[in-house]
Amino acid sequence: MARIAVIPGDGIGKEVAPEGARLLERLGQLRGLDLQLEFFDYGADRFLRDGTTLPPEQLEAFREGYQAILFGAVGDPRVPDSRHAREILLALRFQLDLYVNLRPVRLLADRFSPLVGKGRKEIDATFFRENTEGVYVDVGGTFKQGTPDEIAVNEDVNSRKGVERICRAALEYARKRGEKTVWMSDKSNAMRHAGGLWQRVWKELAREYEDLELRHMYVDVLAMQMVLKPEMFRVVVTNNLFGDILTDLGAGISGGLGFSASANLNPGKIGLFEPVHGSAPDIVGTGRANPIATFLTCALLLEHLGHDAEARLVEQAVDLAVEKNVLTPDVGGTNSTSEVAAFVHAEVERLAGGSAS
Repeated sequence: MARIAVIPGDGIGKEVAPEGARLLERLGQLRGLDLQLEFFDYGADRFLRDGTTLPPEQLEAFREGYQAILFGAVGDPRVPDSRHAREILLALRFQLDLYVNLRPVRLLADRFSPLVGKGRKEIDATFFRENTEGVYVDVGGTFKQGTPDEIAVNEDVNSRKGVERICRAALEYARKRGEKTVWMSDKSNAMRHAGGLWQRVWKELAREYEDLELRHMYVDVLAMQMVLKPEMFRVVVTNNLFGDILTDLGAGISGGLGFSASANLNPGKIGLFEPVHGSAPDIVGTGRANPIATFLTCALLLEHLGHDAEARLVEQAVDLAVEKNVLTPDVGGTNSTSEVAAFVHAEVERLAGGSAS
């Protein structure tokens, strides 16, 4: 049995996460997968009601008793400092040591490409973002705050262990998928201490992974080449900050955040799976939330559980929705969230051998 925690969170997360959960439940029934889904009330509503973000005992329960978490989104204008969002999402990533943030950048149809002459063949990459170090560890502080002499410092923390394991994750992924070239991106010409560590680890790994071509590109150049020659990249590994930026650029060239899925992983342990689009409070309740990113996130979750064939069924159903333009307005469709979800559910049912209901 695989226990899956579902945390819809805030905003449109509460609209799309239940659709993903329903898809997983039905697919589990159709294919004989022993999936047990449980919903948890963590988000702005709970925080504003009783001050709860994510209790330590709940975190331990997730660590010990669950195989995956399907996450909606966090962020609510009623909590302007986003404290609850940090204490929920970053706690899950950091405390569960989910050091791999895996983000596919895959164009679903040529018509969604903003790049002239670049289509599905050229825009198809997977990014490995280090997820537990870098500038996101919140090491630093302010001095003389609120004065003209104010100083603010944020430290960029990189450990050999952290750098090596994310690089290995990307290299092992490339081997498994038959990719021959893996790019590492840093800014070692300006950030010589942090970048120097990445460079040393990368060169050492090149001697171990002789069957692969390990290449390097500075992050500013790589961002430019993602727009000019996206076909150069199939597997890319980088640090936390650069990964955050590059993968949003990746979303931009592959159809938008409504198509962007992600997985937060530590191989062999619980994984956290979330669409990238955020809580989008401006469209809550309008029926315009795009559920496709959640469905693609469910495919990553199924892969994590070892159900690769079922993951492919979900992707096929999404491809059919794209082909027939059963999509929300953000990507040129005219359908509502529930209509897109119903279509994908029905196609998964059909492809899995059931009868649509």
